[in-house]
Amino acid sequence: QVQLVESGGGLVQAGGSLRLSCAASMITFGINNAGWYRQTPGKQREPVATITRSGRTSYEESVKGRFTVSRDDAQNTLSLQMNSLKPEDTAVYYCNIRRNTINYWGQGTQVTVSS
Repeated sequence: QVQLVESGGGLVQAGGSLRLSCAASMITFGINNAGWYRQTPGKQREPVATITRSGRTSYEESVKGRFTVSRDDAQNTLSLQMNSLKPEDTAVYYCNIRRNTINYWGQGTQVTVSS
């Protein structure tokens, strides 16, 4: 069965950096659209950064210039480099991959940015 496992979350001070990684099983990032989403309590999950199977990336406005999504096709992993972190980036971050009409999600990893 499809499995996505995230790693790399944690606690960081404002201005710091974190790198999230997502490893996939039974599904391939390189031939599907994928991305990172985040969710805070009481709010809907929202896209942060996405990458199409052709490699085109897009970013939520507030993270442009600070976050970078990338894919390693050889390792079948998806990453999110987060720089210049702000307290408002605090959330649970989820890895996502979409195959046809089905969305698959990781278990989520907590990112907490202290001021």
